[in-house]
This record gives sequence, structure tokens and C-alpha cells, in this order.
Amino acid sequence: MFGFDAEKMSQMMDTYVIPWGINIVMALVIYIIGKIIVGILVNVFGKVMARSKYDDMLIDFVKAIINAILMLFVIVASLDQLGVDTTSLVAILGAAGLAIGLSLQGSLQNFAAGVMLLVFRPFKAGDFVEAGGAMGVVKSISIFTTVMTTGDNKEIIIPNGAIYGGNITNYSAKETRRVDMVVGIGYDADLKKAKEILKEMVAADERILKDPAPTVAVAELADSSVNFVVRPWVASADYWAVKFDFNEAVKLRFDAEGISIPFPQMDVHLHKED
Repeated sequence: MFGFDAEKMSQMMDTYVIPWGINIVMALVIYIIGKIIVGILVNVFGKVMARSKYDDMLIDFVKAIINAILMLFVIVASLDQLGVDTTSLVAILGAAGLAIGLSLQGSLQNFAAGVMLLVFRPFKAGDFVEAGGAMGVVKSISIFTTVMTTGDNKEIIIPNGAIYGGNITNYSAKETRRVDMVVGIGYDADLKKAKEILKEMVAADERILKDPAPTVAVAELADSSVNFVVRPWVASADYWAVKFDFNEAVKLRFDAEGISIPFPQMDVHLHKED
């Protein structure tokens, strides 16, 4: 009896225990070594992206995606070593991924747009932009949404798909901006005097840049006024202050100089019939 048991045990060892033990050990080795290699590759990729000065959030997210994909291959290889039919597993995962993708089309669009925004960086946190039907200062950019703060301190959360799918105007992208203003005077006012006053006011404002040179010119003979365009260049941070201050200063100066700023009016001539 004991000899029979020993022989049977030997057969079981040779047929099941040793092969399975070897497979389990090899699967563990594949998993451990694969995990180490994946970690090294992900870290190297992260350092490369960091040198390219990509956003930290984008780097972390891409590293997580790459790590998940590579680890999936490692797990499949480990299961294959154990004799598991990985073909069916891969097919199931693929079908599940397709189903999830179809059900999350809107979210995936926002995700893709968020990645593009973080990669190409048309704006950054702190910039004043107009995008996605809103205007404000960018507070934060995430994978799915962008948060803005408006001038009256309202917080707007915009899906990235809406931003990337339309025009983006970044008012903070350049160090300088041109202030476009229109100043109208009456037809009976002294044109040359008004022009000289405007040039003098532009030259006197220290916030207005000398280069590029500002423009003061007659732009239009309108219905009720002669319109000047005044186009000085300023630092982007001074844009609104210069615009507001200059409009106020023009009104006060023209009043003091006796130059009229007309309002829309219509002359009606009545002809009396005999």
C-alpha cells in the first residue's frame, strides 16, 4: 500500500505539482521583473516630459495611463505562463473597452480636448481669455474641464471640448496690446486743434509706449461727427486703465478747449408750399 501511495505521489509531483510550481514561479518572475521594467520606463518617460516643460498634471496623468497599459501586458504575459487562455481575456477586455468608450463619448471628447490643451498650451492659469462662450481669468485647467473667474468674481466651469472646438482668444499671450479708441468732434470744431490735443495727450501719458508709435488720424466723416481713431500701444496690464483714463481725460480736455463732442442728431428741413 505504501509503495502504491509513493508511486502515485511521485506521478502527481511530476505531472502537476512540479510543472505548476515552475509555472507559478515563472509567472511571479515575469510579473515582478515586468513591474520593475514598467516602473523604469514610466519614470524615464516622465523625466523626458518634464524636460519639455509639460504641465505636471498632464505628466502624472500620462504616466498613469502608460503604467496601466504596460502593466496590462505584464499581467497577460503572467497569466499566459500559468496556462490561462488570454485570447478570450483580451477579447473581453476589448469589448468592455469599446462599450465604455461608446457610453462615455462626451467625457472622452472632453478628455481628449483637455490633453490637447495641456500639450499645446494655448493659455495657462492666470491668463485672461475668451473661450467656450465665456471670458475671464483662467483659474485652473484639468483633464475634463477648465475653470475661469469672471471680472465680477463669478466662477465658470467649462467642458474642455467646448473650448478646444471653438476660437480661443488669449488677451494675456503678448506683453503689449493696442488700445483702439474712437473720438468724435463736431463738424464746426477745429479739426487741426483737436488732432494736436489728442497727440499731446497721448505723448503725455507715461504708460503709452513710444515704440510702436501711436496712431492719431481722421478715420471717418460720419453722419453727426468727424471721428478720430486713437491707437496707442501699452503693456497688457495697463490696457483697461489707459482706455478708461484716456476717455475721461479727452472729455474734460475738449470741454476746457471748447471742442464739442456731438451726439447723434438729424437736421429736418421743412419747405412751406405757397
